[in-house]
Amino acid sequence: MAQLSTVARPYAKAAFEYATQHQALDAWAGMLDSVAQVVGNDDLRQQVLGNPRMASEQKVELVVELCGDAVSDELRNFLYQVGLKGRLAALPAIAEQFALLKAQQEKRMDVEIVSAFPLDDAQQQTLASALAKRLNREISITSQVDSSLMAGVILRAGDTVIDGSVRGRLNRLHEALSA
Repeated sequence: MAQLSTVARPYAKAAFEYATQHQALDAWAGMLDSVAQVVGNDDLRQQVLGNPRMASEQKVELVVELCGDAVSDELRNFLYQVGLKGRLAALPAIAEQFALLKAQQEKRMDVEIVSAFPLDDAQQQTLASALAKRLNREISITSQVDSSLMAGVILRAGDTVIDGSVRGRLNRLHEALSA
C-alpha cells in the first residue's frame, strides 16, 4: 500500500476545500480529529478495519457509531467515500494533513523545541518571536527536554529542522572528518 500521507493528501484537500467553502474549518477539524482517534485505536484497526469479511459500509457505520454526535451528515458522506476505497485506516493521516492545510491558511505554525535544559517563558518567547519574524507566521510552541543534547536546541517547524545542539554539531564534525 502507498504511504499513508500520499493516500491521505487528496482526501484531506477535498475535505479542506469543502470545509472552506462552507465556512466550517474548525468544525471539520474537530470532527476529523474525533474520527482519527477512533480509527487510531489498535483493537479497532485489527478487528474491524483489517477484517476482510466485513463490508466497507459496515466498517463506516461502526466508526460513525463510535464517534457519536461528533459526525455530521457531510462527514458521514465523506467517510463513505473514504471507506468504499478501503482507506479508513488513512483517517488519522487525513486529519493530520487537514490540520496542516488549516494552519497554513491561518498563517499559523506549531513549533517543537527540544532543549538540553528546561526553557523559561522568556526564552520561549524570544524563540517564538524570532521564528514568527523569520517564518511570517503565528507560532505555537511546545517544548521538551532531552539531556543527551548536552547544550543548545533543536527546532522543528513543519518540514524545517534547525539543529543547534552540541550533539548535532559534534555529529556533523564527525561526518566531515570521516569523509
